[in-house]
Amino acid sequence: MPKPFMTYDQQIDKLRDEKHILIPNESEAKSKLKHISYYSLISGYKHLFRIPGQKVYKENTSFDEIVALYEFDEDIRALFLKYLLHIEQHLRSLLSYYFTEKYGEKQNAYLFAANYNYTQKNKAGVDRLISELDKLTQTTQYPYIEYQRNSYHNVPLWVLVNALTFGALSKMYMFFPFDLKAKVSKNFLHVNEKQLGQYLSVLTKFRNVCAHNERLFSYRSKDSIPNTTLHRKLNIPQKGGTYQFGKCDLFAVVIAFRYLLPADEFVTFKRLLRLQIKKFLKATTHISEIELLNAMGFPENWSKITSYQL
Repeated sequence: MPKPFMTYDQQIDKLRDEKHILIPNESEAKSKLKHISYYSLISGYKHLFRIPGQKVYKENTSFDEIVALYEFDEDIRALFLKYLLHIEQHLRSLLSYYFTEKYGEKQNAYLFAANYNYTQKNKAGVDRLISELDKLTQTTQYPYIEYQRNSYHNVPLWVLVNALTFGALSKMYMFFPFDLKAKVSKNFLHVNEKQLGQYLSVLTKFRNVCAHNERLFSYRSKDSIPNTTLHRKLNIPQKGGTYQFGKCDLFAVVIAFRYLLPADEFVTFKRLLRLQIKKFLKATTHISEIELLNAMGFPENWSKITSYQL
């Protein structure tokens, strides 16, 4: 049966009387439900507050703790997005530079399939990419593209890339000929052409989660980053030959950041992330640090990630 509509007062009653969740301040709780919605807040963030294997909440779970988890996720989403955007901008710069260096600044260069790795396997993907690029050259959505088109009858790639999504940039890299992929990947020490593609594929998924304001802390991607020296040095446990943390979870993004961000930026990122984790743990008595880290896909010794050389 479809779930019936409930007023805000009924939602409060349900949480208190049926779910046995403590409501310290009903007016504040109602305000939160108005701003966030019952579905986004309770359905999205209830799981860690339930007794494992049951639909019963841990005794004396409070509404404020669930809100604190929601706000923690909101805060780390903003933090991760900031550094994802740094990598995205770096990628824009590298792709446009090396492609234009080899093929020139005319827009027909990036609209020419033979300038990509146009194999039978890649043919359909390259065709879709070129179609997307061609549509962008004709758009009126971006004034800087329209200006180039009207003034010079040409939109150089270094202009066009600013309108590309992380996903489109990742695909462009994947379809680059080997020599250009090699030039791009050499800007990231300890990362080869194939590994960079794997990182970008996973980061694209997490970038979309951040952009669409979805739950981040427990998200898992279908793609995985490569096995790294850090997995081994952190002694991350394996099951069936697969590392249990840092492959398709949020810690995989942390590892990717360690490889793709400048060292000083990563240190700052890690410090800010530790602060957010500590802040949330102070706001809850029903979620232990281990429970939170497991949900995020973090090993207990995750903060030692800067102790080891790559």
